[in-house]
Amino acid sequence: MERELWKALYLLATILDKKWGSWRYSSADIVGAYFWAVIHDRPTCWAADPQEWPDDLRPAWLPSQSTLSRRLRQPVVVALMTDVEQRLLALVSVGLCLLYCVDGKAVAVSAVSKDQDTGYGRGAGASQKGYKLHALWGNAPMPMAWSLTTMNTSEKKVAHDLIATLPQGGGYILGDTQYDVGYLYDLAAERGYQLVAKKTSSRGRGGLGHRRQSPARLRSIELLETPFGKALYRLRIGIECHFGTLTCTSGGLAPLCAWVRRFHRVRHWVQAKIILIGLRWLRIHRPDALAFA
Repeated sequence: MERELWKALYLLATILDKKWGSWRYSSADIVGAYFWAVIHDRPTCWAADPQEWPDDLRPAWLPSQSTLSRRLRQPVVVALMTDVEQRLLALVSVGLCLLYCVDGKAVAVSAVSKDQDTGYGRGAGASQKGYKLHALWGNAPMPMAWSLTTMNTSEKKVAHDLIATLPQGGGYILGDTQYDVGYLYDLAAERGYQLVAKKTSSRGRGGLGHRRQSPARLRSIELLETPFGKALYRLRIGIECHFGTLTCTSGGLAPLCAWVRRFHRVRHWVQAKIILIGLRWLRIHRPDALAFA
């Protein structure tokens, strides 16, 4: 499976790549070598060794580890990885989506890690050190929008940016009590969506507080008291299934490897794993969509 995934990804990167001028290696070459390491959960120095490649897949010229590390930070390579992700997202999206779920998942590192880009925050039931993946998931195996931040970044603020990327339309967005805040209800309503989140009971007055209430929040509270609203909110478990698939699938986003440290490396790693999950789904469910490979 790893061979087929890499071949399809490298060909897609080559199709989407642009002229690389005087560079010895194109951006697609850099992305291809990087994904060979990510697919096998190995560091970039491993992918730079010709002996770690099968004869029929090994490029004629392999970039060195230092070249990979340097070029992966360049905007043109970052943009190419994003283009690959967006092309795959368009291929895996199934019809019109009327239901989205928003949540965050801890991407923790050791408490004694010297990574200066991390932060302490609420992780899986406890205080953890590391990063957090915030995702807005629809009906596709890849998130509609996502962001990586330090662990101590507010999920509400990131959710604001994620919801703002949704196309103007209609439907529901499901979230937990973390997202029970007026400006998120208002933003979702502006985009044509109803945010449904369990109310924060500690506010007083039965969770209504003492300030202006967003009409969309009041609608959410009323909705959750109806049989339809309760059945709708139970669908929020879908995002846990998506996160589970992302983290538990072979070659997925398992606990960060020891060499994946500092924000730019962690973001590259997370994005690569999201791309691979989408590509794997296409390979199994819609192989016709990979006709280019």
